[in-house]
Amino acid sequence: MRGLTIILTENAPERLRGALMIALTHQALGGRARIFFQFESVALLQPPIIASADPGHIAAGLPPLAALVDDALISGMELILCQTGLHLTNARADQFDPRCTFGGLASILATLGEDRLLAL
Repeated sequence: MRGLTIILTENAPERLRGALMIALTHQALGGRARIFFQFESVALLQPPIIASADPGHIAAGLPPLAALVDDALISGMELILCQTGLHLTNARADQFDPRCTFGGLASILATLGEDRLLAL
């Protein structure tokens, strides 16, 4: 199965939730998945990871956003943070889960190979 690379382009928790659900499902079907957090979207992974829609998801028996992020990291999914995004959000690498990696758009596209590319 071809891999899947998702580029998250906006600091929007529900876009991240959607990206994680797509990527985790792709992995469950046997494919490799990774998510690149471009620009300000890196702020979505700064602890604490919360979303205003979490209570509704929990009430419906679904996991909160933080649990989805943890599931992705436990599964070995690459969550790659944009180095420029760190500067734009005044963040430091040591503020993020150590299982996250860092890179740039050029490195993502250079390693795309046969992956499907999805931008949200």
